[in-house]
Amino acid sequence: MPPERPAGAGAASTQRPGPARPAVASTQVQAPRHSGSRASPLYAALDLGTNSCRMLIARPRGAQFEVVDSFSKAVELGTGLKTSGLLSHKPMQRTLQALRICRTKLEHHGVQNMRLVATEACRRARNSRDFIRRAARETGLRLDIITAEEEARLAVVSCASLVSAETEQLLVIDIGGGSTELVWIDLSNVAPEKRRAAILGMHHGSFNRESRPGLPHVVDWISVPLGVATLKDYFREVDDDAARFALMSWYFEEQLEAFAPYRDATAHKGFQIIGTSGTITTVAASYLRLKRYDRNKVDGLVMNSDQVDAVIREYLALGPIGRRQDPRIGRERHTQIMSGAAILTALMRVWPTERMSVADRGLREGLLYAQMSSDGALDLEG
Repeated sequence: MPPERPAGAGAASTQRPGPARPAVASTQVQAPRHSGSRASPLYAALDLGTNSCRMLIARPRGAQFEVVDSFSKAVELGTGLKTSGLLSHKPMQRTLQALRICRTKLEHHGVQNMRLVATEACRRARNSRDFIRRAARETGLRLDIITAEEEARLAVVSCASLVSAETEQLLVIDIGGGSTELVWIDLSNVAPEKRRAAILGMHHGSFNRESRPGLPHVVDWISVPLGVATLKDYFREVDDDAARFALMSWYFEEQLEAFAPYRDATAHKGFQIIGTSGTITTVAASYLRLKRYDRNKVDGLVMNSDQVDAVIREYLALGPIGRRQDPRIGRERHTQIMSGAAILTALMRVWPTERMSVADRGLREGLLYAQMSSDGALDLEG
């Protein structure tokens, strides 16, 4: 399956036909058992991906938000999808159970403002519309299957606060379970002090493909249908650990052939990469030698290509058994850390940088920012 790119981006559009969106994207929940504050409404964002079902419940606080509750469960919804083209029974059962827990949390907090979305696995599966209807029937939650472009756009929005005032060329990378999104943004027409706010303002509409004064210009973007789960599946039969890693990395780089804006952009200080994914935050935690994960130390950390490479070489030296036992990687991530590392290595090989900002945030945070911004609930001037 070829990467998805926008029409007019130097290649023919390869938009994949996907399931129709549900008629109602929002979800009504029962009256809460415990009423929340009327003056500070709660918002929820749920991201059902190829690997995980994750949700955040938060309230606006100035230009940011405060997390009230969260949920994360590895449901592995995309298991078997590559060979059958269908969502399988057991993964769907695991996912429905996770959604029931999310429903309970939404009711408990009395959340009325929410966006519940599904991504790559449901975009690809032939039976995803049936699954979405079943989820609505059995859990009361209506999920919206979003396009790859919206997923990429919301990932960019979530990273707004990490954009440096010096950044003129920005590459945002989001490594997911089933796909990887890359968005290249030209900020040279935006005043330095307004660049973060301009990124946050990208939550509505579609990517701005025209260069306009005062607005971010999306030079190019791509959605590669390879994430930590799907890329690993492609090379499952390769037994040698190092060989499998090398094959995964070079195969992913081949998918980037058509995405080549500003290949020489690393020559000046105005270039910044922001990476958001479990792979990248795990690499950052390993670099910091954290015995226990600490979001406050990881989110916003700046690494260079050599530092990223050193951590990944250490992963390779550990081997499968060592990675499984390494507390920095974790039991849930050790089987997929090398496919994610292969993707990251390919990106660093194409665009080596002295400034990759690590973002412990992603689609859920983008969904929250988008809802709150649309409602005027964020104090962007404060």
